[in-house]
Amino acid sequence: MSQSTTMTIRLDAELKSRLDKLAEATHRSKSYLASEAVRDFIELNEWQIRETEAAINEADAGDFAIDEEVRAVFDKLG
Repeated sequence: MSQSTTMTIRLDAELKSRLDKLAEATHRSKSYLASEAVRDFIELNEWQIRETEAAINEADAGDFAIDEEVRAVFDKLG
């Protein structure tokens, strides 16, 4: 079981109200929902950074599609 820690964040009143309503509707705690939202945000951004870094490495290595390959893909897709 992983350890948890406490972090305080500020939310505008409208967002806090929406979180309150969502917690009530889903029978989950606001803390759980906020933690899941932060986890999803971090995972998405980590993925984007990894993919960007991989693309930069491919570009630096000169690994590009030639014009004919790109045209073939567009022709296939219509």
